[in-house]
Amino acid sequence: MSLFLRKIGTSVLNARTSYVLTRSLCAATLDAKEVDKLVHNNKVVVFMKGNPDAPRCGFSNAVVQILRMHAVNYDSHDVLQSEALRQAIKDYSNWPTIPQIFINGEFVGGCDIMLQMHQNGELVDELKKAGITSALVDAAGAEEKK
Repeated sequence: MSLFLRKIGTSVLNARTSYVLTRSLCAATLDAKEVDKLVHNNKVVVFMKGNPDAPRCGFSNAVVQILRMHAVNYDSHDVLQSEALRQAIKDYSNWPTIPQIFINGEFVGGCDIMLQMHQNGELVDELKKAGITSALVDAAGAEEKK
C-alpha cells in the first residue's frame, strides 16, 4: 500500500450469523493496484456510504438489504471515511456514483442495477457463477420439498 496509508481494512458482513467486523481505510492517495486488491479481496465487495449496520444513504441501505436477503458474505468499504477511496473507486470503475458492487472482481453496478438483478433473478445467477448459493434459492428449495 502507499506510504501515506495509516490504517487499512474492511467491513466484513456475515449475513448468516449477522456479525460485522469494521475497520477503517484511510489514505492520502490510492492507486489502481491498491483498489484492485480491495475489489478482489472477497467474492462480493461493496463500496458504500456508511457500513452495513449503519448505511448513510438510502441507495447503500437498499444494496445492504438485497445482500441480506440473499445471505451473502461480503466486504464493505465506507467511502465517507476516505475521500481518496471515494475518488479512487470512481476512477477504477469509471462509474460516478456510490454504492458500487463487485462480484468476483467484476464491476456489477450500483443500487439500481442490483435492484433490477434481484427482481429479475439475474443476481442469483451471478452469485452462483461466483460460487455463492443465494439464501433465496435455499428457501425456495426447502418450500418445494414440503
